[in-house]
This record gives sequence, C-alpha cells and structure tokens, in this order.
Amino acid sequence: MDRSSLIGLFLGIFAIGLGMVMKGVSVLALFNPAALIIIFVGTAATILIAFPISTIKIIPNLFKIIFKEDKSVDMKSVIDMFTEWADLVRREGILALEPKLDEINDTFLKSGIEFAVDGQSTEFIKDVLMEKVDAMEQRHQKGARVFTLAGTYAPTLGVLGAVVGLIAALGNMNDVEVLGNAISSAFVATLFGIFSGYVLWHPFANKLKEKSKNEVQLKYIMIEGILSIANGESPMITNDKLSSYLSPSELVKLKAEQGDEVYAKEEA
Repeated sequence: MDRSSLIGLFLGIFAIGLGMVMKGVSVLALFNPAALIIIFVGTAATILIAFPISTIKIIPNLFKIIFKEDKSVDMKSVIDMFTEWADLVRREGILALEPKLDEINDTFLKSGIEFAVDGQSTEFIKDVLMEKVDAMEQRHQKGARVFTLAGTYAPTLGVLGAVVGLIAALGNMNDVEVLGNAISSAFVATLFGIFSGYVLWHPFANKLKEKSKNEVQLKYIMIEGILSIANGESPMITNDKLSSYLSPSELVKLKAEQGDEVYAKEEA
C-alpha cells in the first residue's frame, strides 16, 4: 500500500474531527444524510455527465494506483542494467542480448530491446517507443482529469447544499429547533464539499500526475539506454547519458556505489 496516501487521508480526517471537537462541535454533526447525498452523489453525477462510460470504468483502477505502492524498477537499477548490457554488446555484439529477452518483464523495455536485436534503425526505435510513451501519458492524463474535475465540482456542490439548507431554514423561521438543524445541515454540506474537493479529489489527481511523471521519466531512461546500445556506445558513455536523468544527490550516490566499475569495463 502507498503509505503516503493512507497517512495523508488519515491526517485529513483526523484534522477535521479534532478541529471540530476543539471548537466544541460534535463529530456526530457530520453524519448528515442529506449533505452526504448532495455532495458525494452529486459529484458522482457530474463525473458521469462529464465523461463517457469507457472513462468511468477505469475509476476503480485509478483508486488502486493511488493507494498501491509503486513497485516499478527504480532508475538506479535500470542504469546499472544498461551499463552491463552496453559492455556485453561491445564485447559480443547486439545478438548477445537475445537470451536476455526472456528475463525482461517490462513489456516496453522488452519491445525496445527486440527492435535493437532485430537490427532496426535508431530512428525507427525512437519513434515507436516515443509514440508508446505519448499514448501512455494521454491515458494517465485522462485518469487524473477525472479527479481534477471532481475537485472542481465538489466545492460548488457544497455551496448548492448550503443554499438548499438555507431554503429549508427560511421555510421554518417559527420553529427554532428545525431552523437550527437546517442551518447546521447547510454548513455541513459546505464542509463536505470543500473537504472532498481539496483534501481528496485534487490531491488524488496530483498523486496520479506524480506517479505518471515518474513512470514517464523511467521510460525516457529506457529509450535512451536502448538507443545507446543500438548505437554500440561504450558502458561509460551509456552510464553518463542515463545518469543525467538523476538528481544531483541521486547522482552522487550512484557514482559512490559504482566506484570505478564502469571505467574498468571501459578499459577491459
């Protein structure tokens, strides 16, 4: 499970609950069926209207992505792998990678290596793989857009819920108890709208964008590595090119771990 998503969700709910208690408001005030229906059912309705059913079907998978720990291959191991492959190709030729295909689980990486082994040009390999990355980004953007729009609609529905509550309040001016309940319900709807919009839906959209950004960056490293191998570049050059995608702190750590290993391969 993605611990940051779970911890953030827990802290958000805890902050609202503790804040209400500290303000002298009963947490039971949140259990308002009318407010819940207006905000959450209303938000679901707006999403259904805004997107085709094909997009709606992917929403459960989007929640899985948000709360699932990313177990994709890290950039350092990918750089090390391409450095080793570059050394192997320099010594034995590109066909030496053919036995490695069965060991590759990533379909994107496997297809790129297959193109290189088959002798396809670097221009062809780059064009095909970049098209795959672009298509992947578009799918990711579509998923994030669902939550972005939900975060836009929910606070507005909170205002709508407040208006409905105030209408009920104005219709019962003579009954103080009913008047108080109606006003309370109005503000609870506003609370749910703002909370769901800015603590749930917008952060969910941003989490999807961040995970997409990390995956795209990993794909770019793979493309650069595949092209380096196809061009027959040395392990040192391949390592230096792929390392440019790392942050300064990550680069220092990688160089410290690799030591003189890459340069030893260069001189071998």
